[in-house]
Amino acid sequence: MPGDLPSLSTDQAAALVELARHGSLRLAAAALHVTEQGARNRLLALEARLGVPLYHKRRGVRRTTPLTRHGELVLPHALAFLDRARELGELFAGRAGPQEIHVAATQYLILYLLIDVIRRFHRAHPTIRVRLSTHSEREIEDALTRDPELALGVAAPYESGGELGYAHLFSLDWGLVAPRGHRLLSRRRVGLSDLASEPLILFERGSTGRQHVLDAFHECGLTPRVEMEATSTVVVVRMVEAGLGLALVPLMPGGAVTRGHRVGVRELPGAVRPIHSGVLTRKGERPLPAAEAFVRFLSRAKAGPY
Repeated sequence: MPGDLPSLSTDQAAALVELARHGSLRLAAAALHVTEQGARNRLLALEARLGVPLYHKRRGVRRTTPLTRHGELVLPHALAFLDRARELGELFAGRAGPQEIHVAATQYLILYLLIDVIRRFHRAHPTIRVRLSTHSEREIEDALTRDPELALGVAAPYESGGELGYAHLFSLDWGLVAPRGHRLLSRRRVGLSDLASEPLILFERGSTGRQHVLDAFHECGLTPRVEMEATSTVVVVRMVEAGLGLALVPLMPGGAVTRGHRVGVRELPGAVRPIHSGVLTRKGERPLPAAEAFVRFLSRAKAGPY
């Protein structure tokens, strides 16, 4: 019944969201364009309505979040409340400009999938613009839990479970990339034991791909010889081309990863766990219609050549 519902405002919910996002009351107030006392009053009013403490009010031991356990529980509901309020405000507004959604993705997926997908999406949905940013898998998961402006992530999940939902798009197997003429390219069979003593170029720390490769070696009782690290597949392949080492990389269909480079490729089916990539969203939060339209388009597009 309406009389049983707590009387909440978007200002109160926004204060909680900005506090969680920025980590301090001062920065939250600046983002809301109000005084620090004004932001505090909104939070206190929200606490009074809900009957629980939502944030830590005393300085002391530095915490990873200013929110209490109750505040963490309320946060996703506050985000959803603001999203629905925004939709309601736009229902009859007839927005003059295009809608914008913020999507975070890995460099690999941006380069070999999303650039083309977004180009076609903009043609099909001219009133929706996709703002794309590049992060590692771990950074994407952290940003989704802290940044309410981030609509979704496109990546291989770094950790399973937790506060995020995952919708699978596709899986990629791994291959060995070596300079042309390398002796391993001519072998009939190549395994991880053949690579353990070779100089390897791995992906950066915090990436799902790096963890998959290290896990594969360790499961075989091997320790890889890590020569160099790089943040993107393009850089890894160019390092291999320059003769700086060998690399294990997930391979896109059609040879897009190594096309145009003077390297050779050997597929290694089953040697390393496939990379499962998909869409990451906040659990319990329904994406805005513009974000849902992009996810539907992406789900259809991934079945085609990429």
